[in-house]
Amino acid sequence: MRLQVFRHLWGVSDSWEQSFPRFQSRGYAGIEAVLPRAAEAGRFRRLLGRHGFQFIAQIVTRGATVREHITSFRQQVRAASTWQPVVINTHSGSDAWSDSEASAYFSEVLRVERDIRCPVAHETHRGRLLFHPLQTRRLVEEFPDLKLCCDFSHWVCVCERLLEDQRPTIALCAERAWHVHARVGYPQGPQVPDPRAAEYAGALAAHEDWWRLIWQAQRERGMDTSTLTPEFGPPDYLHTLPFTRQAVANLEDICDWQAQRQTMNFRNVIASRIRRKRPV
Repeated sequence: MRLQVFRHLWGVSDSWEQSFPRFQSRGYAGIEAVLPRAAEAGRFRRLLGRHGFQFIAQIVTRGATVREHITSFRQQVRAASTWQPVVINTHSGSDAWSDSEASAYFSEVLRVERDIRCPVAHETHRGRLLFHPLQTRRLVEEFPDLKLCCDFSHWVCVCERLLEDQRPTIALCAERAWHVHARVGYPQGPQVPDPRAAEYAGALAAHEDWWRLIWQAQRERGMDTSTLTPEFGPPDYLHTLPFTRQAVANLEDICDWQAQRQTMNFRNVIASRIRRKRPV
């Protein structure tokens, strides 16, 4: 199994013509982003091809009702599939829905997914249907075909702890994980100020333990490629100094550091498995 690391465009201020060559030189396999506007689609496609990038499409369902969110999903996922993405990542539904509304949503959108030729991963995101581990566990158990984008930083924030009591649920979600957003959360927020800082070593270690569970589960079910995006965000996700709004760390440095670190961790997971299989 191999790991492909994607670079998001959230907080990237320079042009694609400037940023894509830089991301390519740093070893990223592709770009994760929302679909470009129609007027910019051709330019975006050309630049993806020029740099040999694959694409992960992001969609966000919207509406006032379950039916409107389903319609939004159907329209966006069909548009995204025309880009032949590696995976479509979606923020699905609303955390305000009842259990029956959540079930009705997934019953319908999973039928839509069967008609396209691309996996769709539903993100464990605050404000959305999969905002909490217990809600997610119920839905994963109800819908065997449900695929996940695991971003556990949201759960750490929602639950205000490093999920010490939720390991069985995380292990279950690892079995459905299709994509990883490798941001590090902490009990007071969805993003530590800087994952390289010693004071956040415990939060980093917890997330890395969960990602190892995902890689092991993906390998066991025969996936040949795992995808990961070091999705640290700009201000106000990235902390700023009061009054000046100066960022306390360099976003691009953090993303690159995380990409390199998790590539190394992934290789160690695969290497340890190979060593265990060798005959004595």
